[in-house]
Amino acid sequence: MNLFGRYRLRLERKRRRLRAIRRGTRDLSCVKNRTNNIRKKDIILFSTVRDEAVRLPFFFEYYRKLGVNKFIFVDNGSKDGTLEYLKKQPDTSIWHTKASYKRAGFGVHWLNFLQNKYADGHWCLVVDVDEFFVYPFCDQRPISALTDWLDASSIRSFGTLLLDLYPKQEINRVVYKAGDNPMEVNPYFDSGNYVYSVNPKYGNLWIQGGVRQRVFFEQKPQYGPALNKIPLVKWTRGNTYVSSTHSILPRSLNIVYARDGGQRISGCLLHAKFIHSFAEKARDETVRKQHYAAGREYEPYAEFSSKSPILYTGKSEKFSGWHQLEDLGLMSSGGWA
Repeated sequence: MNLFGRYRLRLERKRRRLRAIRRGTRDLSCVKNRTNNIRKKDIILFSTVRDEAVRLPFFFEYYRKLGVNKFIFVDNGSKDGTLEYLKKQPDTSIWHTKASYKRAGFGVHWLNFLQNKYADGHWCLVVDVDEFFVYPFCDQRPISALTDWLDASSIRSFGTLLLDLYPKQEINRVVYKAGDNPMEVNPYFDSGNYVYSVNPKYGNLWIQGGVRQRVFFEQKPQYGPALNKIPLVKWTRGNTYVSSTHSILPRSLNIVYARDGGQRISGCLLHAKFIHSFAEKARDETVRKQHYAAGREYEPYAEFSSKSPILYTGKSEKFSGWHQLEDLGLMSSGGWA
């Protein structure tokens, strides 16, 4: 990238930082602030949530088992007991808002504001409550072992493929109960049909494909959702996510892939979106229009869900662990052994 391009990105980064400060200051009210308990080596998870009480028990169990030490949530007007559940978690700080998710950059400005305020110098994991972080040796080693190795290797960001999980039967029949393991309820995924390119502006990978491309966007592949994410970052004050966790500034943090023909360490985010409430949420989001492109992504979801869809095919793979994902070429242990 030339000098002018780098200058424009510095300006954009500054604008986004100021926007995050404005939105964070105006929109967020503190419900419970336990950030005084954050220690120097703590790994902090950040998430924005709305009406996801049923998912939270396993979500906390999963990430605490990985070794996440602290949680910071933004609750965006939940009405199902989500906020009450979060208040009871001793390792969790909560902010609340009823402001527009869309006007906050789809929640990005809120989390950028909180990360820049509380996470400087910490490894941060930014995920939705239906996303489960999988990295090499995650069944044997805590996430702190990964971040220690990344620190020793002078790597400050970690990339993943968002891997959609689905059941064998009709989505509408998958009754998910609080505490259920979503990887057991929805154990299947597409192992192929992924395409990628490099975004020339930010330098991040752009990945599309998988089951949502196959089923929902077969006729309009250009509208398929982005599956590239950078959820784990060693945060420095002034960093700013640009579009969800798909890209970030400074630009160097987007280079989570090898550029010399080799393999760089990477992981997957297992995405347990397809449960019995999926159809209702899809219809809700088409009305709210608070997601990207006025919720355009949710229109085919709502239409398809009314037909009792089955996403499973004879070529679907059943998830069995990170080794399987590496064997399929969906993630890599890189030089970590």
